[in-house]
Amino acid sequence: MYKKEEVREKIFELADDKYKEFQSKLCPDVNNIIGVRVPLLKKYAKEIAKKDYKLYLDNASDEYYEEIMLQGLVIGYTKMEIEERKKYIMSFVPKINNWAVCDVFCSNLKFTNKNEEVMWEFIQPYIKSEKEFEVRFALVIMINFYITDEYINKVIDVIKTIQNELYYVRMAIAWLISVAYVKYPSITIKYIKNNSLDDFTYNKALQKIIESYRVSAKDKEIIKKLKRKITK
Repeated sequence: MYKKEEVREKIFELADDKYKEFQSKLCPDVNNIIGVRVPLLKKYAKEIAKKDYKLYLDNASDEYYEEIMLQGLVIGYTKMEIEERKKYIMSFVPKINNWAVCDVFCSNLKFTNKNEEVMWEFIQPYIKSEKEFEVRFALVIMINFYITDEYINKVIDVIKTIQNELYYVRMAIAWLISVAYVKYPSITIKYIKNNSLDDFTYNKALQKIIESYRVSAKDKEIIKKLKRKITK
């Protein structure tokens, strides 16, 4: 049995003031960080996932950043049927209010690898959302699980449909394009040369490609020449 107070006490026991300071700088809009390193939260989440995860998830507190992060990790680690997991994901996504919780949550939903078609359909409504982190959730799921032979063209088609100027959506699009380029350069470069992205997202995507250690120096030079000059 996991009571809110016991879970919170455990989280505070794992806290690290130096890490709190570090993480707070990475997430400047988040003011409820306790300061627990992700590997420690993952270890604790695995313990909960093996026990009464339903009691925990149905009663978990959302007061602190780590409490929300922990819920997301438990949803990913717990063995459950796909429909039950989808319900928990639907309940969790509205709680996402920063990039860190979003990205850690998404990367931990590894069950997607065996449920690609179901999850692809599941994330489509989030792409159309007007809420910043709902859209980012769908995009980061794509980054983690859908840059594949079967889905790369579908992913590119999805990017074309997004009309959202919120910062963390644009950053996710840039990240997605850079990962797509690393894995599928010929497909992605065609999109890069014929796209309707705003200047910020477009140049940020190229920057991420250039910064990748998996892109050759020769290709980086080609990408550099495609950057748009932005005049104020």
